Amino acid sequence: MIQGHPTSGAEADRDCPVPLATLGEIYRAEPEDLPDLLDALPVETRAKLAGYLYAKSHTHKLGLVVARTCGKDDLTKALGEIGAVVHGQAHLPPPKPVQAAPAAPQARKISLGGSGSKRSFD
Repeated sequence: MIQGHPTSGAEADRDCPVPLATLGEIYRAEPEDLPDLLDALPVETRAKLAGYLYAKSHTHKLGLVVARTCGKDDLTKALGEIGAVVHGQAHLPPPKPVQAAPAAPQARKISLGGSGSKRSFD
C-alpha cells in the first residue's frame, strides 16, 4: 500500500516549537516583515525554532535568519553545543557572489584547403 503525505489539514512536526499556522506565516513572510513576526515569539521559542529550521535542508537558510535574532547564550541553552555553531554561522558575512569564468576566446575557423589565391585549376 502506498501512503501519501497529506496536502491539506497537515499537522506540524512534533519537534516544531510553534503551531503550523505560525510556521507557515514565517515561511511565507517577506524579508521586511519577518522581524515583526519573530519579535512576537519568546526568545526561547525563537531559539528552538532556529534549530528546527536549521536542521532541515529546505529551511536551513531561514533557520540562520531566525538565529540572528537570538543571542548565543539563548541558542546554546535551547540547542546545546550546536547552538553556538548555529550562532557562529548566522553571523558570518554573506558569501561573495560567484563570478562566472571568463569565456574562452572564439576559436578561428581552420580550413584544410589552403588559400584560394594559390589554387591553380589550369
